[in-house]
Amino acid sequence: MQVTVATGNAGKVREIGEALAELGWTLRPLGNLTLPEETGATYEENAALKACTVALMTRTYALADDSGIEVDALNGEPGVYSARFGGRDSDLERNLYLLERLRGQGNRRARFVSVVILAHPNGHVETYRGELPGTLLEGPRGSGGFGYDPLFVPDGQTRTLAEMTVAEKQAISHRGRALAALKAAHQQAAL
Repeated sequence: MQVTVATGNAGKVREIGEALAELGWTLRPLGNLTLPEETGATYEENAALKACTVALMTRTYALADDSGIEVDALNGEPGVYSARFGGRDSDLERNLYLLERLRGQGNRRARFVSVVILAHPNGHVETYRGELPGTLLEGPRGSGGFGYDPLFVPDGQTRTLAEMTVAEKQAISHRGRALAALKAAHQQAAL
């Protein structure tokens, strides 16, 4: 099955490819297609908007993810605005902005949330959700991953997501959990 991955984020493409390798799908990059603006109020709405648009344009299956970090002390912010948090242009700037907003806060609890949508060429949509709870540090650690990974220590771990290998992160991450649910559903359907 050919699946177009509806993201321009190379890190997400790599993680998705590794997570779904066992399915034998041929994952195609987005290429020069333009994704619609993320105007949804939820992860589900944004992921469906991207996946359905790409499925319609390519007439293939399309897979999209929308994810973010929800910080308890910030009443769930930045949430669906994680990639645009504070109007900052880079991961480093967004991380620094988040740390500024958390200065003096005792509650460092947060969770990563990911919703993966697989849109079929016939209009059918499959939805999978994954969450990863943890704690935010007061400064970044690690050079792997992307986004808020250098600040986030998952529950039960001592290292940030940025200090883990891709395989270690994939095994526990919010996106990894959503993709594992998708993979399990398609492996079960193939039986």
